[in-house]
Amino acid sequence: MNAVRTFLDSQPLFALFLTIAVGYLVGEINIKRVALGSGAVLFVGLAIGALAPKSAPPALLGTLGLLLFLYGIGIQYGAQFFRGLTSREGMKANAAACLGVIASGLVACAFIRFGITLADSLGMFAGSGTSTASLQVAIASMKSNDAAVAYSVAYPFGVAGPILFIYALNVALKVKINKPPARLLETAEIALRNSSLFGLRLADLSTRLPAGVAIAAVRRAHHNQLPTEDFTLRADDVLLATATDRILLDEATALCGELQPGRIASHREDLDCMRVFASNPSVVGMALGNLRFPDGVNCSIAHVRRGDADLLSTPDLILEAGDRVGLLVNRAHQASVRAFFGDSIKTTADLSFICLGIGAAAGLLVGAIPLRVPGLGAFSLGLAALLLVALCLGKARRSGPFVWVMPLSANLVLRNLGLTIFLAQVGISCGPKFIATVGTAGPLLLLYGAVTLLVLVGTTAVCCLWVFRLPFDTSVGVICGATGNPAILAFANRIAPTDQPDIMYAMIFPSMTIVKVLFVQIAIAIAAS
Repeated sequence: MNAVRTFLDSQPLFALFLTIAVGYLVGEINIKRVALGSGAVLFVGLAIGALAPKSAPPALLGTLGLLLFLYGIGIQYGAQFFRGLTSREGMKANAAACLGVIASGLVACAFIRFGITLADSLGMFAGSGTSTASLQVAIASMKSNDAAVAYSVAYPFGVAGPILFIYALNVALKVKINKPPARLLETAEIALRNSSLFGLRLADLSTRLPAGVAIAAVRRAHHNQLPTEDFTLRADDVLLATATDRILLDEATALCGELQPGRIASHREDLDCMRVFASNPSVVGMALGNLRFPDGVNCSIAHVRRGDADLLSTPDLILEAGDRVGLLVNRAHQASVRAFFGDSIKTTADLSFICLGIGAAAGLLVGAIPLRVPGLGAFSLGLAALLLVALCLGKARRSGPFVWVMPLSANLVLRNLGLTIFLAQVGISCGPKFIATVGTAGPLLLLYGAVTLLVLVGTTAVCCLWVFRLPFDTSVGVICGATGNPAILAFANRIAPTDQPDIMYAMIFPSMTIVKVLFVQIAIAIAAS
């Protein structure tokens, strides 16, 4: 065992990747269809760190991993974040998380009556919420490192506790959320038989069709053609209707006439189907309604495939790098259309390192700016500011020649790699400190830290599920944002495999970081008065 310890101590990179490999192996273990996933990397890291205290890679490596994770989350969910802030659900989610954070802070401070110091209480509060920014404020304001001891005790609880809580909550409520099926494009060729629609403009017909149904092409007089808004319908026109729901197409068929499959698809001399990758920087980040095809090219965008989902082509849909664009176009124009969109599969995994560098640097710069609150002193947001900047860039999509969004595949790889490195580095570095602190601080401090955490997650869960009646997948996302550590989000994504945990995390984490920092500042100011 000594030989293993010595080897690990001398090879921190080996220890890092061993932690990642073993962590993912452990994470794949299923117990009643629940697995820890990448969250297991943290626990394996704690074990390896306890075994070999000097094997921890540099802290900067973990910070870099967290930076990549937060930046990727912000870039992908920027638009949803800002929409959520103005929605009723978003306001409820922020209120629930805020109540949970404040309640845990008050409980942590109440333990002062049982003999612990203010530094220990604030350290437990920061550790249970895995908030490094709060710890930094406590240390700077009190001019002492005393808060770090309680922080190191509560931090592992702040990561492992919410994971166990979410697991227990899922078992108790017997919630089973299946991954939503991929949205696939459905088509229907409908012969116009409804006489009340004869002579109607296509734009007027669109208002009568079920929401989500679009007309991509029309066949008339043995020719397929692209419709315009002022196109006037006639008897026996054949409409190519598209939707991502078969039921909607059935409703459209019942309204317009009868199905005649093959009338358009079997004749491709005028219009043919093709798919191209959106890789040209001049189209990425542009709304479909703002695209200007080359002169003489007559084509129509039928749908956009993003990831595993088909999206209907609407004028406000913004193209992202790696989108697969489905078109109806004359064969003579296909080469021009390919050149217009780029159609390079290689670039679907590329990202602009110029934009990544500018965005990350801007986030770090904002995070380093001291924010002064009258009577409470100054504090900085740290990496929470990086997430805020990334969210703003994700909403903007592009600024002139700078395309901030990344291809979905590149974004997933970047942030999952960052998360994994962060978890491994933090686990290894916290292992010896956790064991040492537990041995010296005694069980009482551990108990106080566990109670502080339980109040945080319990209050947030109760407010989300029973007070505001938010859906389960939204609620676990709010819990992740209130507690803050990405390992909890990774586990929540396995319990609730929808976009909601990621969206809620991106929404709640920055605002709750500010709430935690302000709470620490206010508590210190009150104690000093």
